[in-house]
Amino acid sequence: MLMANPATLRNLVKRYETLRSTHARLGTSESSRQLEDVSYTLCVTTGTRTVPDALAVAAAQLRAVPSAGSLSPAPGPAEVQLIA
Repeated sequence: MLMANPATLRNLVKRYETLRSTHARLGTSESSRQLEDVSYTLCVTTGTRTVPDALAVAAAQLRAVPSAGSLSPAPGPAEVQLIA
């Protein structure tokens, strides 16, 4: 199974949540269209057909990926030590 880039997935979920809140508050045709667009993209990205399923898959995939803060960066060329 293909997995979306974690940063992309996080951004989609955040955007969905923001737009859902915005649409609940404003209820305009523009907020509805934007919510539909991000919902569709979230479903396609997660390989699902419904937003609840997409959110569940996104949550599972994001839990499976270590957070960026816990990863140590790869050593740069000056940091690599050769042991003879």
